[in-house]
Amino acid sequence: MASPPKAPADDPIDARLVRRLADILTETGLSEIEVEHAGLKIRVAKTLTAAPMQMMHAAPMAAPAPVAVAPGVAATDAPARASGDEVKSPMVGSVYLQPEPGAPSFVSIGDTVEAGQTLMIIEAMKTMNPIPAPKAGRIVAILVEDGQPVEFGEPLAVIG
Repeated sequence: MASPPKAPADDPIDARLVRRLADILTETGLSEIEVEHAGLKIRVAKTLTAAPMQMMHAAPMAAPAPVAVAPGVAATDAPARASGDEVKSPMVGSVYLQPEPGAPSFVSIGDTVEAGQTLMIIEAMKTMNPIPAPKAGRIVAILVEDGQPVEFGEPLAVIG
């Protein structure tokens, strides 16, 4: 690749260089690129959006995976209707039920927890965020699976 063009002395950022970097993103399919030259650092990034998919034939939807329910809670109770308070996700990310792969889960159904005790973690932007119990009680249901992506406000667990 040729060396980046020089910027005019009065303008520290060369718009032609930024445009060329944007072109490189498009040509290579990268989502961001950063260059540093002579003390000037330029980072160009693009936001990726998912295009709507056109479906020819709708495939039958799979039944939702069964959610484990603590003893004493009827199997006919839907997880969202389990008696107790829902712990909701404070952010978008991926939920993990244990501190690291292969380690025991933070909590299991039927465990008694204290207020502030870590129930699970949510990875958001490469940061692991502990999700604390909002109150003391017993874990009645865990409504997510390990590694599952979660949305803001999505129920994660129920404490009775």
